[in-house]
Amino acid sequence: MKIDYVEFTTPDMPRTKDFLARAFGWDFNDYGPEYQELRDAGIDGGIAAGPTTAPLVILKAHDLEAAEADVTAAGGVITRPIYAFPGGRRFHFREPGGSEMAVWAGD
Repeated sequence: MKIDYVEFTTPDMPRTKDFLARAFGWDFNDYGPEYQELRDAGIDGGIAAGPTTAPLVILKAHDLEAAEADVTAAGGVITRPIYAFPGGRRFHFREPGGSEMAVWAGD
């Protein structure tokens, strides 16, 4: 699998959007007050409303259930089981070193 998406969180969406636009020239696809997709950032990504956390690295899989089984077999701990979102499904896990990551698959 390859890294496909990076997701940031912010407790203040308007200020974060303004900063990223002014500092880096990024634009956004507006999915409402809770989520903004990054455009022109050099990698696909988004900003979710919520408390600030480390950026979430998201991998893309063709078979989500097989990826979940591989993650578990390798020692990863599922922190959010498979769930649906507009455009696909994903799950979150913590790798043995403690970093939270996610894997998604499209519809």
